[in-house]
Amino acid sequence: MTISIHPSIDQGITRGAADFTGGTLRCLCGSDAVEVKVAAQVAFNHACGCTKCWKPEGALFSLIGVVPSAKLAVSAHPEKIVDEKAPLQRYACTGCGAHLYGRIASQSHPFFGLDFIHTELSKDAGWEGPGFAAFVSSVIEGGTPPSKMDEVRATLRSKKLEPYDCLSPALMDLLATHAAKAKGTFREA
Repeated sequence: MTISIHPSIDQGITRGAADFTGGTLRCLCGSDAVEVKVAAQVAFNHACGCTKCWKPEGALFSLIGVVPSAKLAVSAHPEKIVDEKAPLQRYACTGCGAHLYGRIASQSHPFFGLDFIHTELSKDAGWEGPGFAAFVSSVIEGGTPPSKMDEVRATLRSKKLEPYDCLSPALMDLLATHAAKAKGTFREA
């Protein structure tokens, strides 16, 4: 039996369009929807199993990627956005609860200047699909029985999403590079 991961993943992952330059995210409200304009293609899009990321109803994983903060602007109903005051500040609609983006507040964080977005909140075609799965074991904290984890990982791999219990190697390398530069131990090859 295949486990349902996320509606956008279960229906098949699409690859982004080479000339795609962004689109609009919309919350789930039927009227007065919050809109966020994104003027960039998403990077590092992935399925996330953590319990902090917003997931659509019934999804086991969230779908989240990053864009430069300078390329994101709230264009409609900013009064409905709430900031949860965390290291990754999540901006959600106060009406429907959908998280539109998350922003790193600390300038010393390696991901400062990047916003985390949920591309499934956009009807625009061309977004890059997910390329890996992160924090996979965390779905246990969300209620998935540990006995189902082999099946969860097999389902992710069948969708060509390598499961990690942290971030992808490329993102972990970026974090380690940032830490090495901050400590003064970074060396160029």
